[in-house]
Amino acid sequence: MTNGNNPIHFNALCAYVAAMVSKDFAPLTFEELDPERRPSLRLAILPVVALVGFLGVGSAVLELDPHVPLLWSIVAVAAVGRYGIGLPWEDLSDGVARGLNMGLQALLIIFTIYALIATWVSAGTIPALMYYGLGLLSPAVFLPAAALLAAVVAFSIGSSWTTVGTLGVAFVGIGSGLGVPAPMTVGAVLSGAYAGDKQSPLSDTTNLAAGVTNTDLYDHIRAMRAGTVAAFGVAVLAYAALGLRAAGGAPPGRVAEIQTALAGTYDLSPLVFLPLLATFGLALRGYPALPSLVAGVFAGVGTSIAVQGRSFVDAWGAFMYGTSPETGTDLVNELLASGGLTGSAWTITVVVAALALGGLLERTGVLAVLAHHLSKSVSGVGGLVAGTGAAAAVTNALTAQQYMSIVVPGLTLRNLYDEYGLDSTDLSRAVEAAGTPTGALIPWHAGGVYMATVTGVATLSYAPYYFFGFLSPLVLFAMAATGWQLTRSGDATGVAGAAD
Repeated sequence: MTNGNNPIHFNALCAYVAAMVSKDFAPLTFEELDPERRPSLRLAILPVVALVGFLGVGSAVLELDPHVPLLWSIVAVAAVGRYGIGLPWEDLSDGVARGLNMGLQALLIIFTIYALIATWVSAGTIPALMYYGLGLLSPAVFLPAAALLAAVVAFSIGSSWTTVGTLGVAFVGIGSGLGVPAPMTVGAVLSGAYAGDKQSPLSDTTNLAAGVTNTDLYDHIRAMRAGTVAAFGVAVLAYAALGLRAAGGAPPGRVAEIQTALAGTYDLSPLVFLPLLATFGLALRGYPALPSLVAGVFAGVGTSIAVQGRSFVDAWGAFMYGTSPETGTDLVNELLASGGLTGSAWTITVVVAALALGGLLERTGVLAVLAHHLSKSVSGVGGLVAGTGAAAAVTNALTAQQYMSIVVPGLTLRNLYDEYGLDSTDLSRAVEAAGTPTGALIPWHAGGVYMATVTGVATLSYAPYYFFGFLSPLVLFAMAATGWQLTRSGDATGVAGAAD
């Protein structure tokens, strides 16, 4: 794999990532906490209970936007830190800054994706994907095909978020035209996107999991392969069964109506795929997600001007304020409406609040105390691996971003794996199998908020159909219980007892 003309040495990249995490983002450990300001287990559990209670009552019962219960939770954790633990306000402020710093790339990608979707609609890229997709796919094969295509794209470019924010948006439109419920479509796309992302050497989370656990990148990918294939294979079979139920769900004439509306509003020549080729072409050459997406924005604006005949001001107006096309068909108008850069405000504010909360939980020592007591409670190899997966999923829910779900258990439990004689690949696989995919299941998580807003389907609506998000950690727990694919240090057979 190359970046320009220079080879990418992924082992060196892993070492760089590990050094970066250790230097700038390493979470506080139990031993690093001042004993006089180290929260007890009971005190550490208090803000977690408050967080769960506030989000449960605020979102589920009172039906408030997540901003409000997240604010309540921030105040509760800050109060525990200031008056229960005795931390100065400066330390709490530093915790908020660390949380935001960890999620800065996610915030920038959210900004860019919102603008990219609007420019691709204006350019005719997404309308063309819908037009030709409706002609090629049928309801019976659509869901498994969407999952497989998303997996291939995510593996190729190393980004689940980019896959969902580009092709995923088009798949929602295609599925709606075929009569497939949008939550099913989003679930299938997410399953493919995260399965492909976990196996890609270009993925940031895959490199991070290898880096923080001192694991060779390709050893880590090989260790994940069996579990990923098992979980994704079951998911694809489930989508095939759902597709058979969805077949025939589209009203007669809907596909023709949508295609007519699209062809009458946009020039659907092959040139409209230039933004797609520019974005994925750069990603395939090893460029990171953010510059690839920015290039896609400029290509979208240029295509809007050159192919669709929009003025320079109107093309950049779509970038800023979104699109509201008038195609003569309400369904198509709704599918192609986008918010542009300014439309990201709701999503960004939720993610900022969630990242601030996660930073406070880390700085107050709550995460370190919970991880310490988890490490003390595990018994046996199986319990350690299962506990690692559970810790990654819980950290995801508490910190609202997947990097911390990998970093916290990856660094905290690393010595325990050495004590039990397990290979580092067992740790790297555990944190990624349960950390990376589960974020999209959590409504206040950066991934969950992002996926819901770019696809237009609420997290709790698509969650029942996001099979890989459940199956990936479940397969990990099965591995822990049976010893399948667990590896002793220096053992090439790939088997270790689950109960010893």
